[in-house]
Amino acid sequence: MKLAIDGGTPVRSAPWPSWPPPLSAGQRELVTGVLESGLWGATQGSLCNDLAAAFAARSAVPYGVTVGNATLGLFAALRGLGVGPGDEVIVPAYTFVASATSVILAGATPVIVDVDPVDLHLSPAAVEAAVTPRTAAIMPVHLAGSPADMDGLTAVAVRHGLAVVEDCAQSHGALYRDRPVGGLGDAGVFSFQASKAMTAGEGGVIVCRDEGVHARTWSTCNLGRRLGGEWYGHPEVGWNLRMTEIQAALLLPWLDRLEEEIARRNAFCEAVERGLGRLSVPWGPAASAGSGAGGAAVSSSAEPDRSRPPVTVVPQPPGTTLDSRHLLMLRVDAPVDREFLLAAMAAEGVPLDGGYPPLGTMSALVEAGARVEPCPAAEAASRTVVWVRQSMLMEEAAGASDVVEALAKVLGADR
Repeated sequence: MKLAIDGGTPVRSAPWPSWPPPLSAGQRELVTGVLESGLWGATQGSLCNDLAAAFAARSAVPYGVTVGNATLGLFAALRGLGVGPGDEVIVPAYTFVASATSVILAGATPVIVDVDPVDLHLSPAAVEAAVTPRTAAIMPVHLAGSPADMDGLTAVAVRHGLAVVEDCAQSHGALYRDRPVGGLGDAGVFSFQASKAMTAGEGGVIVCRDEGVHARTWSTCNLGRRLGGEWYGHPEVGWNLRMTEIQAALLLPWLDRLEEEIARRNAFCEAVERGLGRLSVPWGPAASAGSGAGGAAVSSSAEPDRSRPPVTVVPQPPGTTLDSRHLLMLRVDAPVDREFLLAAMAAEGVPLDGGYPPLGTMSALVEAGARVEPCPAAEAASRTVVWVRQSMLMEEAAGASDVVEALAKVLGADR
């Protein structure tokens, strides 16, 4: 079958769902009300406080603070926990750069360590090996919507007296051993950036269980003011990191449909996984060499493991009760040229994302003082793992067949 990249007919011509979805009636009514009121700032209305309280309750903790974005949220949470210059914060190598830059913003040193080679979440063993007398905190990332191994990571934290800041940017609604993420550590930070499962274009929220941590975090986000203190009293150094009421108006009604959207994404992901279990592509000589106008279909640099399926879903870490499925991560074991795979899949109407480079390969972080531990699992993931984006996961489950068919077509091409 002729590949679309070579002029053939693509597997899919229909568009994927757009993101964000259309405004709900509740969003439209609340946003209109805020706009017409003129009370747009967080210090003028009540919606930012309502959103913070709602997320705290959903995280099973008493306190929440809304912020302009989750990078600022991670920074403020670290400040609230007393992390600053001279301290180290351990972060995973396979994550978005903000996990590390928020640490730098707080004046501390990010220590980049490896992830579990199977599920790609922060490895407790790698964290244990990286702890020094300067280590102050661990930052697990609930990657792609599934919870990190919080039992293992918390055990390391307790053993060494470390704070735990959960990066929940991709995990709205996820559950670990029936407990909501965000409330499992000392603080949790959610993102409302444009690609996230709940979005107001930008925005974030910090949740925590300790009153003192909440007071310091709130002060950091509110120009050093003290909760209940004078408006022009600034006993601490702080910044204006606040969200707007307009953003909160977009987000509050979203909570009513979050579970339904998570279920929809899980249905699509489960359909993809079932289809991949039946996927059959040639593993013989026709699939180990060859070239064409669009480039090499596969690489002959490594012998494939024919005992494994050519493409598998990256599994959830142990303890996952509910994966919120921000992304579907696929591990491609077929010896395919990565850049060709991405280009050919896009031509078939099924665009995939190449995923993260390891944080330790980013020269800007190293130049800013980050300490980088050996990260072979993250390096392997950067070569073999691709993503199906959240907007595609919002398609009806029947659309999963297009993902599987396109993979079979591209990987099975005799080029």
